[in-house]
Amino acid sequence: MLQRSARRPQFFYTTAPLPCPYLAGRTERKIVTELSGPEAEALHDRLSRAGFRRSHNIAYSPVCPGCQACIPIRIIAGAFEPDRTQRRIARANADVSAVEMPPRATAEQFALFHRYQKARHADGDMAAMGFYDYRAMVEDTPIGTGVVEFRDGTDRLLGACLTDRLSDGLSAVYSFYDPSAEKRSLGTHAVLWLVDRARELGLPYVYLGYWVPESRKMAYKARFRPSEVLVGGIWRVLGDETVNASVVMSSVEA
Repeated sequence: MLQRSARRPQFFYTTAPLPCPYLAGRTERKIVTELSGPEAEALHDRLSRAGFRRSHNIAYSPVCPGCQACIPIRIIAGAFEPDRTQRRIARANADVSAVEMPPRATAEQFALFHRYQKARHADGDMAAMGFYDYRAMVEDTPIGTGVVEFRDGTDRLLGACLTDRLSDGLSAVYSFYDPSAEKRSLGTHAVLWLVDRARELGLPYVYLGYWVPESRKMAYKARFRPSEVLVGGIWRVLGDETVNASVVMSSVEA
Protein backbone atom coordinates (compact mmCIF):
# COMPACT_ATOMS: atom_id res chain seq x y z
CA MET A 1 0.00 0.00 0.00
CA LEU A 2 1.42 3.39 -1.00
CA GLN A 3 1.90 5.96 1.73
CA ARG A 4 1.21 9.59 1.00
CA SER A 5 3.73 12.18 2.10
CA ALA A 6 2.66 14.26 5.10
CA ARG A 7 4.49 17.30 3.72
CA ARG A 8 2.09 20.00 2.64
CA PRO A 9 2.52 21.49 -0.85
CA GLN A 10 4.43 24.76 -1.18
CA PHE A 11 2.38 27.40 -3.01
CA PHE A 12 3.89 30.27 -4.97
CA TYR A 13 1.99 33.40 -5.96
CA THR A 14 2.65 36.33 -8.29
CA THR A 15 2.06 39.85 -7.00
CA ALA A 16 0.18 42.57 -8.86
CA PRO A 17 2.28 45.04 -10.91
CA LEU A 18 3.71 47.99 -8.99
CA PRO A 19 6.15 50.80 -9.89
CA CYS A 20 9.75 49.58 -9.75
CA PRO A 21 11.59 50.99 -6.69
CA TYR A 22 14.95 50.95 -8.50
CA LEU A 23 14.39 52.01 -12.11
CA ALA A 24 12.01 54.81 -13.03
CA GLY A 25 9.30 54.03 -15.54
CA ARG A 26 9.45 50.26 -15.05
CA THR A 27 7.03 47.87 -13.42
CA GLU A 28 7.82 45.39 -10.67
CA ARG A 29 6.25 41.98 -10.10
CA LYS A 30 7.37 39.30 -7.66
CA ILE A 31 6.86 35.63 -7.08
CA VAL A 32 6.31 35.01 -3.37
CA THR A 33 5.85 32.08 -1.01
CA GLU A 34 5.32 31.69 2.72
CA LEU A 35 8.07 30.53 5.04
CA SER A 36 6.48 28.65 7.91
CA GLY A 37 6.52 25.42 9.85
CA PRO A 38 9.38 23.05 10.62
CA GLU A 39 10.66 23.16 7.03
CA ALA A 40 11.04 26.96 6.95
CA GLU A 41 14.82 26.97 7.52
CA ALA A 42 15.54 24.36 4.85
CA LEU A 43 13.19 26.04 2.36
CA HIS A 44 14.77 29.44 3.03
CA ASP A 45 18.21 27.92 2.38
CA ARG A 46 17.14 26.42 -0.94
CA LEU A 47 15.35 29.56 -2.09
CA SER A 48 18.28 31.81 -1.13
CA ARG A 49 20.57 29.72 -3.32
CA ALA A 50 17.99 30.14 -6.09
CA GLY A 51 18.09 33.94 -5.82
CA PHE A 52 15.16 34.59 -3.46
CA ARG A 53 15.16 37.13 -0.63
CA ARG A 54 13.24 37.23 2.65
CA SER A 55 10.87 39.83 4.09
CA HIS A 56 9.02 38.91 7.31
CA ASN A 57 7.79 35.34 6.72
CA ILE A 58 7.77 35.69 2.94
CA ALA A 59 10.43 34.69 0.39
CA TYR A 60 10.30 36.56 -2.91
CA SER A 61 12.05 36.93 -6.25
CA PRO A 62 11.44 39.43 -9.08
CA VAL A 63 9.59 38.12 -12.16
CA CYS A 64 9.20 41.39 -14.02
CA PRO A 65 8.01 40.98 -17.63
CA GLY A 66 10.71 41.94 -20.11
CA CYS A 67 13.20 42.93 -17.41
CA GLN A 68 16.11 41.08 -15.81
CA ALA A 69 17.85 44.07 -14.23
CA CYS A 70 17.88 42.59 -10.70
CA ILE A 71 20.76 40.11 -10.43
CA PRO A 72 21.29 38.04 -7.25
CA ILE A 73 24.81 38.57 -5.88
CA ARG A 74 26.89 37.03 -3.09
CA ILE A 75 30.45 37.67 -1.88
CA ILE A 76 32.92 34.78 -1.72
CA ALA A 77 33.93 35.44 1.88
CA GLY A 78 37.08 33.31 2.07
CA ALA A 79 38.63 34.85 -1.04
CA PHE A 80 37.46 38.46 -0.48
CA GLU A 81 40.13 41.14 -0.78
CA PRO A 82 39.15 44.74 0.12
CA ASP A 83 40.13 47.40 -2.37
CA ARG A 84 41.84 50.66 -1.45
CA THR A 85 38.57 52.47 -0.72
CA GLN A 86 37.26 49.63 1.43
CA ARG A 87 40.53 49.53 3.41
CA ARG A 88 40.21 53.27 4.02
CA ILE A 89 36.63 52.80 5.24
CA ALA A 90 37.76 50.04 7.62
CA ARG A 91 40.42 52.34 9.09
CA ALA A 92 37.93 55.21 9.44
CA ASN A 93 35.62 52.95 11.46
CA ALA A 94 38.25 51.35 13.68
CA ASP A 95 36.45 52.87 16.67
CA VAL A 96 33.14 51.21 15.78
CA SER A 97 32.14 48.05 17.63
CA ALA A 98 29.58 45.50 16.44
CA VAL A 99 27.27 43.45 18.66
CA GLU A 100 24.99 40.66 17.44
CA MET A 101 21.59 41.11 19.03
CA PRO A 102 18.51 38.85 18.99
CA PRO A 103 15.65 39.82 16.61
CA ARG A 104 14.00 42.24 19.02
CA ALA A 105 13.05 45.74 17.91
CA THR A 106 14.04 48.60 20.20
CA ALA A 107 12.97 52.23 20.37
CA GLU A 108 16.60 53.25 19.81
CA GLN A 109 16.82 51.21 16.62
CA PHE A 110 13.53 52.56 15.34
CA ALA A 111 14.54 56.19 15.97
CA LEU A 112 17.66 55.63 13.86
CA PHE A 113 15.69 53.72 11.21
CA HIS A 114 13.18 56.59 10.99
CA ARG A 115 15.91 59.24 10.61
CA TYR A 116 17.58 57.16 7.92
CA GLN A 117 14.37 56.72 5.93
CA LYS A 118 13.50 60.42 6.11
CA ALA A 119 16.99 61.42 4.96
CA ARG A 120 17.65 58.77 2.29
CA HIS A 121 14.30 57.37 1.15
CA ALA A 122 11.71 60.02 1.99
CA ASP A 123 9.61 59.13 -1.06
CA GLY A 124 9.60 55.38 -0.32
CA ASP A 125 6.99 53.27 1.44
CA MET A 126 9.30 52.53 4.37
CA ALA A 127 9.48 56.21 5.33
CA ALA A 128 5.87 55.95 6.56
CA MET A 129 6.52 52.92 8.77
CA GLY A 130 5.65 53.25 12.45
CA PHE A 131 7.28 51.39 15.33
CA TYR A 132 4.95 48.40 15.07
CA ASP A 133 5.71 48.08 11.36
CA TYR A 134 9.42 48.15 12.15
CA ARG A 135 8.96 45.59 14.92
CA ALA A 136 7.17 43.28 12.49
CA MET A 137 10.05 43.62 10.01
CA VAL A 138 12.54 42.55 12.68
CA GLU A 139 10.57 40.06 14.73
CA ASP A 140 8.25 38.33 12.24
CA THR A 141 10.73 35.69 11.20
CA PRO A 142 10.46 31.89 11.07
CA ILE A 143 14.21 31.41 10.57
CA GLY A 144 17.46 32.21 12.38
CA THR A 145 18.06 35.95 12.24
CA GLY A 146 19.41 38.80 14.33
CA VAL A 147 20.27 42.48 14.36
CA VAL A 148 23.91 43.57 14.25
CA GLU A 149 24.26 46.91 16.03
CA PHE A 150 27.19 49.21 15.25
CA ARG A 151 28.22 51.68 17.98
CA ASP A 152 30.95 54.27 18.42
CA GLY A 153 33.19 54.74 21.45
CA THR A 154 30.47 56.64 23.32
CA ASP A 155 28.01 53.74 22.82
CA ARG A 156 25.97 55.78 20.33
CA LEU A 157 24.06 53.62 17.85
CA LEU A 158 25.44 54.44 14.40
CA GLY A 159 23.89 51.69 12.33
CA ALA A 160 22.21 48.30 12.28
CA CYS A 161 21.88 45.36 9.92
CA LEU A 162 19.09 42.79 10.02
CA THR A 163 20.94 39.59 9.14
CA ASP A 164 19.78 36.04 8.38
CA ARG A 165 21.89 32.96 9.07
CA LEU A 166 21.97 30.42 6.24
CA SER A 167 23.68 27.04 6.12
CA ASP A 168 26.16 28.45 3.59
CA GLY A 169 26.44 32.07 4.60
CA LEU A 170 25.06 35.26 6.08
CA SER A 171 22.34 37.24 4.32
CA ALA A 172 22.08 41.01 4.74
CA VAL A 173 18.32 41.55 4.82
CA TYR A 174 18.26 45.30 5.51
CA SER A 175 20.73 47.82 6.89
CA PHE A 176 20.40 51.45 7.95
CA TYR A 177 22.66 54.01 9.58
CA ASP A 178 22.91 57.51 10.99
CA PRO A 179 22.56 59.90 8.02
CA SER A 180 24.70 62.49 9.84
CA ALA A 181 27.62 60.01 9.74
CA GLU A 182 27.49 59.53 5.97
CA LYS A 183 31.25 60.12 5.60
CA ARG A 184 31.89 56.93 7.54
CA SER A 185 30.32 54.84 4.72
CA LEU A 186 28.66 52.65 7.33
CA GLY A 187 26.77 50.62 4.73
CA THR A 188 30.07 49.42 3.28
CA HIS A 189 31.48 48.94 6.78
CA ALA A 190 28.55 46.67 7.66
CA VAL A 191 29.22 44.48 4.62
CA LEU A 192 32.93 44.27 5.47
CA TRP A 193 32.00 43.19 8.99
CA LEU A 194 29.64 40.50 7.66
CA VAL A 195 32.43 39.13 5.46
CA ASP A 196 34.76 38.89 8.48
CA ARG A 197 32.02 37.28 10.56
CA ALA A 198 31.24 34.72 7.84
CA ARG A 199 34.91 33.78 7.78
CA GLU A 200 34.94 33.34 11.56
CA LEU A 201 31.91 31.05 11.33
CA GLY A 202 33.37 29.06 8.44
CA LEU A 203 30.60 30.16 6.08
CA PRO A 204 31.51 30.61 2.41
CA TYR A 205 29.19 33.44 1.35
CA VAL A 206 27.64 36.77 2.24
CA TYR A 207 24.39 37.28 0.32
CA LEU A 208 23.74 40.92 -0.63
CA GLY A 209 20.40 40.56 -2.37
CA TYR A 210 20.03 42.09 -5.82
CA TRP A 211 22.66 43.93 -7.78
CA VAL A 212 21.04 46.40 -10.19
CA PRO A 213 23.79 47.78 -12.46
CA GLU A 214 21.54 50.56 -13.78
CA SER A 215 20.56 51.79 -10.30
CA ARG A 216 22.96 54.10 -8.48
CA LYS A 217 21.59 52.93 -5.12
CA MET A 218 22.21 49.25 -5.91
CA ALA A 219 25.27 49.30 -8.19
CA TYR A 220 27.73 49.49 -5.23
CA LYS A 221 27.29 45.78 -4.51
CA ALA A 222 29.57 44.84 -7.41
CA ARG A 223 32.53 46.54 -5.67
CA PHE A 224 32.98 43.60 -3.30
CA ARG A 225 35.25 41.12 -5.10
CA PRO A 226 35.38 38.31 -5.72
CA SER A 227 31.65 37.83 -5.83
CA GLU A 228 29.25 35.61 -7.70
CA VAL A 229 26.08 36.47 -9.58
CA LEU A 230 23.21 34.14 -10.45
CA VAL A 231 22.95 34.08 -14.24
CA GLY A 232 20.89 31.49 -16.08
CA GLY A 233 20.31 29.58 -12.87
CA ILE A 234 24.04 29.15 -12.18
CA TRP A 235 26.25 31.10 -9.75
CA ARG A 236 29.19 32.48 -11.73
CA VAL A 237 32.13 34.65 -10.69
CA LEU A 238 31.49 38.30 -11.53
CA GLY A 239 34.14 39.54 -13.92
CA ASP A 240 34.17 36.44 -16.09
CA GLU A 241 33.70 37.43 -19.73
CA THR A 242 30.69 35.13 -20.11
CA VAL A 243 29.06 36.66 -17.06
CA ASN A 244 29.77 40.21 -18.25
CA ALA A 245 28.18 39.40 -21.60
CA SER A 246 25.12 37.93 -19.89
CA VAL A 247 24.72 41.01 -17.68
CA VAL A 248 24.98 43.33 -20.68
CA MET A 249 22.43 41.23 -22.57
CA SER A 250 20.04 41.37 -19.59
CA SER A 251 20.32 45.17 -19.49
CA VAL A 252 19.64 45.41 -23.22
CA GLU A 253 16.59 43.14 -22.93
CA ALA A 254 15.33 45.21 -19.98
